[in-house]
Amino acid sequence: MNDATPGRRAFLTLVSRALLGAGALAIAHPDRVPGGEGDAAVVTGRETFDRLVTQAREHRWAERTIGERTGAIGMALRHTPYVDGTLELYEDREVCSVNLRGLDCVTFFESALAFARMLGRGGRTPEALLAEVTFTRYRRGQLTDYASRLHYMSDWFVDNEDKRVVRLITRELPGATRFTKRVSFMSAHPEAYRQLKANPALVRKIARVEADEVAETYPDVPILGFTNHTDTAGLRAAQAAGLDRVVVRSALAERAPQLVDELVA
Repeated sequence: MNDATPGRRAFLTLVSRALLGAGALAIAHPDRVPGGEGDAAVVTGRETFDRLVTQAREHRWAERTIGERTGAIGMALRHTPYVDGTLELYEDREVCSVNLRGLDCVTFFESALAFARMLGRGGRTPEALLAEVTFTRYRRGQLTDYASRLHYMSDWFVDNEDKRVVRLITRELPGATRFTKRVSFMSAHPEAYRQLKANPALVRKIARVEADEVAETYPDVPILGFTNHTDTAGLRAAQAAGLDRVVVRSALAERAPQLVDELVA
């Protein structure tokens, strides 16, 4: 790239707009699901939920745009401890859960977006939050089993564009080209996932999803992920999501321009 800086700036600006605009097109309404610490579908961290509802009322978050609401909620959750694996509650069944006491990079984004969507609809209950999470987390908004969860981020974006939750902008990026990448990390490594390890039939279902859904929806631009050098679970999740490159946080800080140039070359 002869003039890499403007290109990177344009890229980051477009991506930021996509994330901050998530939910702006949402028109479908999720179904209600049960909530409560003892129910199958559960919100853990009711004290955090109540705090966010109070902050939303005091600062009138519901009157803001979806992007501003998502950002405000994300800032309110920024001191939440990093905890991975909070969705893996059972080996034999899939339930929708939200844990506001511990978040990883995916559940942080997912919870902030779902809470913002809930506020926009006037919802103020754990049940309303679970309904929003169910709608975005599962294919076509329907929870059936572990394979119905949108495990790959590229698949999540396309499915949620179909549901009018987000708008994909990768096709609009300068130099973006369509490519198909074989995605098979989960089905090839079932031992890394307790549900797949315990249920061979789910491995076959995941393999069909990877071939029929994920490979055909892979984004037009390469994706770079980063994590702590000791976060093996995070590295595994990034690989499962189909990211093109995963680096430790220190490398990202030191080599960000070089890494972007290598990925878009």
